[in-house]
Amino acid sequence: MYRCPADATTAPVDTAPWCCPRCRGPWDLDFDAEAVPLGSLGGRVGSLWRYEEALPLHGPVPVTLGEGRTPLVPLTDAVSAKLDFLMPTLSFKDRGAVMLAELARRLAPRRVVADSSGNAGTAVAAYCARAGLPCTVYVPAATSAKKTEQIRAHGARVELVPGDREATATAARTAADAPGTFYASHVFNPYFLHGTKTYVYELWEDLGGRLPEVIVVPVGNGTLLLGASLAIAELHSLGLITERPALYAVQAEAVSPLATAFHAGADDLPAETATAPTLAEGIAIPRPPRARQILAAVRDSGGTFLTVPEGRIRAAQLDLAARGLFVEPTGVACWAAMATEPLGARRAVVPLCGAGAKTGLA
Repeated sequence: MYRCPADATTAPVDTAPWCCPRCRGPWDLDFDAEAVPLGSLGGRVGSLWRYEEALPLHGPVPVTLGEGRTPLVPLTDAVSAKLDFLMPTLSFKDRGAVMLAELARRLAPRRVVADSSGNAGTAVAAYCARAGLPCTVYVPAATSAKKTEQIRAHGARVELVPGDREATATAARTAADAPGTFYASHVFNPYFLHGTKTYVYELWEDLGGRLPEVIVVPVGNGTLLLGASLAIAELHSLGLITERPALYAVQAEAVSPLATAFHAGADDLPAETATAPTLAEGIAIPRPPRARQILAAVRDSGGTFLTVPEGRIRAAQLDLAARGLFVEPTGVACWAAMATEPLGARRAVVPLCGAGAKTGLA
């Protein structure tokens, strides 16, 4: 059952519109995870479906490309990186896209539509191809040519939208209102968050049933952060961890509406937010629909928001490349932020979310 976090409207998953019909906001999902048995994971399938007790979709032979189980490697004594750019479509968005594709396969729509700055659209296109579903992806006209080429390679139709990321989302949502359409929205559909939460389940497994003191995530629409928050809450409530890590959310200084609101003590975004061009196109979201949830999740964790200027994004990309890791500019934002952030005795993990091959050097 879908539930609106703003006004408590509910709707069955198989007949619900793509958003709450009352407030047009995103859905949450009524779902209670069961405990994942850490000791039995060694013999399970090597994809995110290994955490089946924690996932809201079950059944034989789900859609998969072997996503998940990405390496965790040290960068310093205090900071490790999870290499999510090694996913099948070269970004962490595969974690959520596989859930949306499996849900769409079961609902059997006439077509699937998605909107993206590139990576989510690529992931949805790939998993729809795997599931045999027709797909159209709306992207800003300025999206990297390498990303649009990747989307088309998977057989999806690409719609280039003039204007910014918000204009692209508006175009896709208009298309999503057509009958027989499944809106594979990484923002509005909560199944995506139940896919991204596996990032934290993997950390928990890799670290032998514990989590680092700090989990650092880049935030645009907040899908990785909210998935992480969901996993932390589940693991804690089930008694699988005793301490909750702090969530450190990272935004580009040029587009940092959430960071501004957080440090002002606000619960939501102001009516107007100022933005400027940024290399971190994947988190250049001026008005994320789940802003209230993102701000609350960071506060409740005892975490904070950090911002990074463009020069540090460039430097971080080169620094990681010199360490053998070629990551796109959005994906290096967390490493850029941690370069000047004191951790003391705490340990932190940063995600490297997208491959440098998608964009080239900044």
